[in-house]
Amino acid sequence: MKQNNYQGALQQPIGSGFNAKSTAADVIKGINLKGKIAIVTGGNTGIGLETTKTLANAGATVIVPARDVEKAKRNLEGIPLVEIEPMDLMDPASIDVFAQKFLESGRPLHLLINNAGIMWVPLRYDSRGIESQLATNYLAQFQLTARLWPALKQANGARVINVSSQGHQFGTFNFNDPNFQNREYETLQAYGQSKTASNLFALELDNRGKAFNVRAYSLHPGSIGGTELGREAPLELFVKMGFADEQGNMLPEVLASLKTVPQGAATTVWCATTPLLNSIGGVYCEDADVAPLASNNELSAGVKPYSLDEADAKRLWEWSEEISGIFFSTI
Repeated sequence: MKQNNYQGALQQPIGSGFNAKSTAADVIKGINLKGKIAIVTGGNTGIGLETTKTLANAGATVIVPARDVEKAKRNLEGIPLVEIEPMDLMDPASIDVFAQKFLESGRPLHLLINNAGIMWVPLRYDSRGIESQLATNYLAQFQLTARLWPALKQANGARVINVSSQGHQFGTFNFNDPNFQNREYETLQAYGQSKTASNLFALELDNRGKAFNVRAYSLHPGSIGGTELGREAPLELFVKMGFADEQGNMLPEVLASLKTVPQGAATTVWCATTPLLNSIGGVYCEDADVAPLASNNELSAGVKPYSLDEADAKRLWEWSEEISGIFFSTI
């Protein structure tokens, strides 16, 4: 039996019984999370908020780190077992402060859900000169997971879930120029690179972490209506992607294919809680099941083999340590 998902060795649907229409409430039916601790980044808006609600209603204590704590308090009001802490994914120091405070609480961490992300943004850099989508969508995941590693090991049965995207198909990871210093900036290419990195990270983390009973997954939640992801996107990007006409009206076939927020959170919650994944890790999931490999060059269902490449996954881990200054040893 294959022990890891390098080159997509385990990348095939496992017959979960769920589909694109399944909701977060559907996939968690019958699962009790009492006594479990979860951290959900971006857990106060969109599918992150739905994920927080679903886990908390199943009995988990959910910690939501947020850049805007007051907004998070408003959005999370009335949900049981929720704790809110300040953290900004573009600020490495704030990630360290958040993680240190959690470690000092002495609690194990059963679920780390790296849900927060940005998309369709203009070229901007963080304080280290990292392109913002790469910094937020990937490098912050690497840093937060590395810092919380002792608590994940302590759980003796933890999962790390990276909310990726079908958008990983817009770009491979460019090791020669990851921050667009020597090539023209293209926002979708940068987004794709950041999501490919997230997939490669889950792949390598699972291989290194399974000896400590820590498993990792990446996933595509679907195209979802009613989130804040496209708030900075100009109209021409939606037109270019075939989502809208020149007047800014969403095309009927696109509207018909959009998931609701409860459907969009389903794959995250399924990856976090299903017993079907107890002995499988490092896989990329969609529609609440393990996704197939995508073999053609066009945007399609499934995962591109380049984002499950063993050599790139190991190389990315080393690059991430070097660029972040964080030595992430899972030993």
